[in-house]
Amino acid sequence: MDVVAADAEYDQLSGELVRLNRLLERAQARFSAHFSDGVERAAFILLVHLVKDGPRRLSTLADAVHSDVSTVSRQIAQLVNLGLVERRPDPSDGRASLLAATDDGRRAFEEKRAHRNRNMAEILSGWDAHDQATLTRLLARFNDDYERHHLKGTHR
Repeated sequence: MDVVAADAEYDQLSGELVRLNRLLERAQARFSAHFSDGVERAAFILLVHLVKDGPRRLSTLADAVHSDVSTVSRQIAQLVNLGLVERRPDPSDGRASLLAATDDGRRAFEEKRAHRNRNMAEILSGWDAHDQATLTRLLARFNDDYERHHLKGTHR
């Protein structure tokens, strides 16, 4: 592909990604306005990690979400105050604690997950299974490459 054609493709792709980002932000704002549970989106992502990956230390959780410990600590405090996360003693080091989702936290995760999956099913209802699988595979590949490029220090 020549440079002009490649630039046009990258321009189109970048434009679609900007459009998707704006759509996601607007949808998130609408969702938060209608279904506010007091949990910030960034804090909910921490809950997702604790539900999916199990109990972990604060520093491990911060690494998983590419954030600093002080920010994650503030967000975890919100989740603890809401009863969605609890601190447990770390069996391997009595001086440290592990963060874990509570039963209420797992329920909150499952409710939002079910809502998100219903939404996705509606959006993709006109797509065949092969196209859905291709989208998932290519988006995962793009996210992996994007993360490697921008979040792991290779971005110039």
